[in-house]
Amino acid sequence: MVDAYEDPGTPDCRGGARYLWWLVARQPGRAAAGALLGTVWMVLMALTPYLLSRAIDDGLEPGDQAVLAGWSAALLGVGLFNSWVSIMRHRTMTRLRMDANFRSVKLVVGQATRLGATLSRRTGAGEVVTIGVGDVQTISQSLTVVGPGVGSAVAYAVVAGLLLSVSLPLAAVVLLGVPVIVVLVGPLMGRLRGAETEYRERQGVLTARIGDLAGGLRVLNGLGGKGLFADAFRRDSQRLRMQGYRVGSVTSWIQALGIGLPTVFLAVVTWLAARLAAQGAITIGELVSVYGYVAVLVAPVAFFVECGYQLSRGVVAARRVVRFLSLEPMETGRTSVDAPAEPSVLHDPRSGVRVAPGRLTALVGARPAESAAVVDRLGRYTASAATWGGVRLDAIALPQVRARILVADNEADLFAGTLRDLVSGRGDPDEETVAAAVRAAVADDVVLGLPDGLDSAVDAQGRSLSGGQRQRVRLVRALLADAEVLLAVEPTSALDAHTEAAVAARLRAARSGRTTVVTSTSPLVLDQVDTVYYLVDGKVAALGSHQELLDGEPGYRALVARDADMDDTDDVNDVNDVNDVDGTNIDEPDPDASSRPAAASDLDAEEAVR
Repeated sequence: MVDAYEDPGTPDCRGGARYLWWLVARQPGRAAAGALLGTVWMVLMALTPYLLSRAIDDGLEPGDQAVLAGWSAALLGVGLFNSWVSIMRHRTMTRLRMDANFRSVKLVVGQATRLGATLSRRTGAGEVVTIGVGDVQTISQSLTVVGPGVGSAVAYAVVAGLLLSVSLPLAAVVLLGVPVIVVLVGPLMGRLRGAETEYRERQGVLTARIGDLAGGLRVLNGLGGKGLFADAFRRDSQRLRMQGYRVGSVTSWIQALGIGLPTVFLAVVTWLAARLAAQGAITIGELVSVYGYVAVLVAPVAFFVECGYQLSRGVVAARRVVRFLSLEPMETGRTSVDAPAEPSVLHDPRSGVRVAPGRLTALVGARPAESAAVVDRLGRYTASAATWGGVRLDAIALPQVRARILVADNEADLFAGTLRDLVSGRGDPDEETVAAAVRAAVADDVVLGLPDGLDSAVDAQGRSLSGGQRQRVRLVRALLADAEVLLAVEPTSALDAHTEAAVAARLRAARSGRTTVVTSTSPLVLDQVDTVYYLVDGKVAALGSHQELLDGEPGYRALVARDADMDDTDDVNDVNDVNDVDGTNIDEPDPDASSRPAAASDLDAEEAVR
């Protein structure tokens, strides 16, 4: 089987069937051994009735005990040998399937790693889970055709040849049997592929919804959107169930025909052979052999149907794998030039945003997804005409872009490990640098609240931390990366007002003289920035300082201005601040608190529910 550290090879991504063939071609010796052992196994099963007929005609009927004992010994020897062949066939096919399984898993995991931060932007989490859990297993199972499938075809031809020596009509019936079965089962295979494809698509969507629900249940509860989300999940689940019934209906017909047609086939041939024996056209031994041949043929014919069924499902699964493997992290452009030697302007022509070097810039929009889309284009995570210093970003060597421009997503993954490893990343910062970043992100209480400080273990995705703590830990990691350009998406959205104000002020100081972009609708953050871009429908509607836009843009003022009484807000913030320092999970956004603008909160709730 494929080694854990071995290169799985370059897959053939021109189609599902080609990918399956590539998996077989990667292990030609094992595939050939499986086909050979499967053929020998099936052929010896077909020869058993012949040996039995010889024992009856040459030994039992004439009463020759020696001949009868000889043919009986031959039957025993063939049976024992075929048992060993069956064991080796099964072992070989298991290795072949497992190799294909592990090879596909390595390819999928490698592709997910190669896509990196663009993975969530190129495909859904449900799609990846469905591929890794279900499709890879289906692909490996479909390779059964390599062993028993080949053996069934050869055994069918051998039995037809043996029947020719007994009776031409019987041989003709056997030879015509499989084409009839193909005609009857073939249309069902096409229906199965269509139903299976739609089922897999719906399954991916539902898996993604499960992930979203598990990750955002607390937020949905706070925003009052759990009921809407549950209703949407229920509808999708019902659609998946109905599609599963359609797949099951087609599958049941295929499996019923796989068992029923060979049985009917057996009955017809046996009836014909019995009539020939009654007419004296064939001997009793030949009658027994014909019955044995046809009984043996039930297995190859059933394998034909089963292999067709497995191949249909395998091709559907392989298409999904190929589609995932064909994704590219980013269009590299026609050329590869160096990045600007000095800090330069980042420009997104689509929105009109122009980020000046060395300044703190904010993107404000009623739809957070539109602001995040601008960040994705400026960070070269989606194809665009964005430029850096007048040069198209997609023309600059990607490693240079990644080394100097950092996109800090507020939902970026947090891997299990110590807090120090979590925030340090690939770097090895000293204690003073780490402490400065922790203070800048107002994460001192996070470190102090853990039993071993920075050396405390943190669960995957920071599950042992509250939402606000996770957000500040992500900010610490972003600051320690010390990128020339930092593009931060909603870096304070889960913080209470007091902590948010401190983060905004310290972030400005920590990034002084360096290019920094944040997306936010919080006046506490916007009051600290140099330039604010107000976006409407993803395009710049106005720009200026926070105060200038408050005075001159009614839409901006309605989006970010506080509508509640400041004294009540301060009381709420004092309580939140105390709870946050205690390390409890109170620093999540509270929909009833007035520390957020009403318009922004409503929009955030709508986006979360959607």
